[in-house]
Amino acid sequence: MNLRGLVYGVYERRLARNLADAPGPRHVAVILDGNRRWARAAGAGDVRHGHQAGADHIADLLGWCEEAHVEVVTLWLLSSDNLNRSPAELDALFGIIEDTVRRLAAPANGWRLNPVGALDLLPDSTVVAIKEAAETTRERSGLLVNVAVGYGGRREIADAVRGLLQEHAERGASLEEVATLLDVEHIAEHLYTRGQPDPDLVIRTSGEQRLSGFLLWQSAHSEFYFCDALWPDFRRIDFLRALRSYAQRTRRYGA
Repeated sequence: MNLRGLVYGVYERRLARNLADAPGPRHVAVILDGNRRWARAAGAGDVRHGHQAGADHIADLLGWCEEAHVEVVTLWLLSSDNLNRSPAELDALFGIIEDTVRRLAAPANGWRLNPVGALDLLPDSTVVAIKEAAETTRERSGLLVNVAVGYGGRREIADAVRGLLQEHAERGASLEEVATLLDVEHIAEHLYTRGQPDPDLVIRTSGEQRLSGFLLWQSAHSEFYFCDALWPDFRRIDFLRALRSYAQRTRRYGA
C-alpha cells in the first residue's frame, strides 16, 4: 500500500469511529450516476464496461449500509428517461441489471429486494428476473433494497393517483366522493415505496446536483449529498463523508 493509501486508511477509520454515536439515516437513496463517463475516462470503447463496473460495486455499498445500520436502501439503476438510449446500450444494460439482481438475491447476502418502477416498460426477461429476485427474498429480515428500474418520479405519482382512483371506483365511489377523501396519506399509500420510511438521505454521485425526478414525493424532507466521484469510483470514505454531512444537519421538517 502506498503512502496515500495509508493516509486514507487512517482517515477512514477515524471517520468511522467518530460516526459511531452520531445520528444516522434509516433510509438511504442513491442515484448511481457516472458509469458512462467512467468508461470513457478509462479508455473503454464500449460504455457497457462502465455499467458493469457500476453494477459490480453495488454490493460494496450495501455492505457499508449494513455496517451503518441503515434499514432501507433505494438504488436508481435505470430511469424511464434512460429508455430512450440506443437499443445496443439498453440490451447490454438490461442484461447487466438481470445478472445484478440475481446476484444481490443470493442467499449469502440476506437482503430483501423490492422492485420500484414501471415494470411494464421493461423487457420480459428483465421483469422476470426482478420479480423472481423479489419473491425469492420476500421472507428475509435483512436490509430492504429497492431496485429502481424504469423509474420516473412523475410516473410514480401518476400511477399512485390512478391506483387510488381505481380502488375507490371498484368500491362504487363517485368521483365527487373520492375528491372529498383525497389527501396526502391516501396518495402515499399507493406509491411504489408504500409502507416504507421516506429517504432520510439522498446521495448522487458524478458531481451532478439535481434529482432528475428521483423520489419526487418521498424526498420532500430528505437531506441531499452530492459527490464528485463517478459511481464506480465511489469509496467507503465518500459514503462516510455523506453520513457525516447528514449527522451535522438539523432536520426541521419545515418547522
